[in-house]
Amino acid sequence: MSSMTEDTVMKQDDDGETVADDKRASGLTRRRLLIGGALAGGALLVGYVATHPMETAGALLSAGGRDFEPGPFGPYIRIESDGRVGIVNPQQEMGQGIHAGLAAIVAEELDADWDKVEILPAPVDFSAYGPQLTGGSQGIATHWDKLRRTGAAARTMFVAAAASRWGVGQGEISVSNGVVSHPSSARRATFGDLLADAARQTPPQEPTLKRPEQFTLIGTPRVQRKDSLPKSTGAQTYTQDVQLPDMLVAVVAHSPRFGGKLARFDDRDARRVTGVVDVFAIETGVAVLARNTAAALKGRDALRVEWEKAEAEHRSSAEISTWYAELAAGEAQGEVEPLVFESRGNAEAPQHRGAFETTIDFPYLAHAPMETLDCVAQVDGTRVTMWSGAHHATADRVLAAFNARTLPGRVDLNVLMAGGSFGRRGALSSDYLVECMRIARRVESRPVKLFWTREDEMAAGYYRPLAHHRVAVALDDDGFPADWRHHIVSQSLLPVGGNAEACEGVAGSPYFTTASTVDCRVTSPDLGIPVTFWRSVGHSHTAMTMEHVVDQLAARAGRDPADYRRELYRRAGADRRLGVLEEACAKSGWGTPLEDGWARGLAVHECFGSFVAQVAEVRLTEGRPIVRRVVAAVDCGIAISPDQIAAQVEGGIGFGLSAALYGCITINDGQVQQSNFDDYPVVRMNEMPAIETHILPSAELPTGMGEPGVAPIAPAVANAMFALSGRPVRSLPLLRGTTANLLPAID
Repeated sequence: MSSMTEDTVMKQDDDGETVADDKRASGLTRRRLLIGGALAGGALLVGYVATHPMETAGALLSAGGRDFEPGPFGPYIRIESDGRVGIVNPQQEMGQGIHAGLAAIVAEELDADWDKVEILPAPVDFSAYGPQLTGGSQGIATHWDKLRRTGAAARTMFVAAAASRWGVGQGEISVSNGVVSHPSSARRATFGDLLADAARQTPPQEPTLKRPEQFTLIGTPRVQRKDSLPKSTGAQTYTQDVQLPDMLVAVVAHSPRFGGKLARFDDRDARRVTGVVDVFAIETGVAVLARNTAAALKGRDALRVEWEKAEAEHRSSAEISTWYAELAAGEAQGEVEPLVFESRGNAEAPQHRGAFETTIDFPYLAHAPMETLDCVAQVDGTRVTMWSGAHHATADRVLAAFNARTLPGRVDLNVLMAGGSFGRRGALSSDYLVECMRIARRVESRPVKLFWTREDEMAAGYYRPLAHHRVAVALDDDGFPADWRHHIVSQSLLPVGGNAEACEGVAGSPYFTTASTVDCRVTSPDLGIPVTFWRSVGHSHTAMTMEHVVDQLAARAGRDPADYRRELYRRAGADRRLGVLEEACAKSGWGTPLEDGWARGLAVHECFGSFVAQVAEVRLTEGRPIVRRVVAAVDCGIAISPDQIAAQVEGGIGFGLSAALYGCITINDGQVQQSNFDDYPVVRMNEMPAIETHILPSAELPTGMGEPGVAPIAPAVANAMFALSGRPVRSLPLLRGTTANLLPAID
């Protein structure tokens, strides 16, 4: 979209094209357009403005249509004349249910009828919605205040409209389920009835918000997902479902080694495959274009490709693990310098000779979402149209423009629901999207659908970094930490920032409260293996380390693991951790006997502002952990959708348990050894434990639950195994040579 002046708005010409128009003739000011309730296409648009107006282009609703582009600050609400309320979702919906949570925030303050609420996907527009990034479980927290004010402002406009029409005071008006009423006179009107009058009202810049005790929708079972039916019937559209006239299908042959460059290729046999249209080299490999998926795959199989090996990664994951251990132990000094991320006392003083010491190793992990990577793109001159389940829509739009040699305003990125992601679609390079754009540019004007097979994604994708933790803790006379030394070795996810992601979950830990000396360091080696954010990010390995170490410290101190944590949390003033600990212990029957052969394991962790405690019931069969029950206690602030929170905890436990038991990407001579779910398994339904989720009441600001349920399950299971065997876990996954992963039993 091109920049426009303060005196321009957008309208449609006779051919349906969006064009600029001078708004001074209409008397419509930009501020009125943005937050005043523009009545366009028969619908009231309301958006909350927190700052001064910014210059941008933007179109109003197409007349009578459902598709729209937002105004400069983005209308978050569209109310139809029949009373339907459309609420815009600027976040990526990838199965986590963010659309329902965001809509409920608006609907609560608006007092809309939830049954008439519909979710509208937001177009990609930085000036309208800010950076459209979905990650870090921040969707609810980021939009909480803004969407509440939007809903409250719209409600106030309807109240003012009704009061004016009926000649009564605004304080005499009530709103419930999309109906505005004057109880003393029994007059009633729907949002649709008052639409035109409401559009003429001046919206309040500081609308009155409800107190939590006044909520009638938030926190109730009424907040249900809006995508269950189309997903159940197969009507939901994903990128793989996009079909366009004259569309080609593309696949890419990638180097089997990371960093391998294309030397030469022979495409003669590939071009003989019926349906293959073109074969050519791109920056990341060899692209095969065909009229259908089968032909594209068959054509790729027929390629003969040679790859340069000199600059490719040749290390194995076993070699990397050994190197990491040497770095953490100070036996490879000078190669990579560590960075201190937490320090207290005299770290140079020698630690007590009787200090507890351990190491824990974590493998590379794949994301393995159900929907593999895919994208559809069409380049027509400088105009680009794309369809993708984009995780970081704002950045992807810029990347698409750069690779299409055009401007971001010339890129229309249609963000579709994604069939999972777990961070993979949020890789900063957006490699699959860039590939699609480069291929589409080659066949200008024809749409191209690029897809990666599961094998492509396993072998050529991004991963959760391999990590090594080395911990040494000396205890005081009461058995609590007096001296804590901790060294993490892991690749950084970002080119700058000091690898803060690897330290989250360790930095600022309440377990350091009693220690007079704390020395925490992180070393960030540079490797050719691509890594990116993975569900719960650094917490996916720091929670395991901290919680498993604490159980071992409790054992050394002769204390019950729950009692040991209670005392540390009390000393640290970690009240919310203490709250979920007490709830999980109470609901799980902690301290009561179980049948022979069974034990409980406990873990408590804070992740992205949410607090989760989990208690797992486990037994060992020939060294294999069997998990039958997990009790989770959650404090995520104000619980907007309890059912969805429980669903996210259940999904997080399944995801985290898969990684804990099985998850492992192994690399040999720079090549990934896994290819699909046969050698990268996830837990099956018969392996899933019964899960109970208990949500603590809270008046704290809401935080997310997409990731916090993942981190505690591995240490909860490991701690139960420790209680059964007395042997701490040395590495994950638990079922990769289980016996080798365990340290000798503690006496």
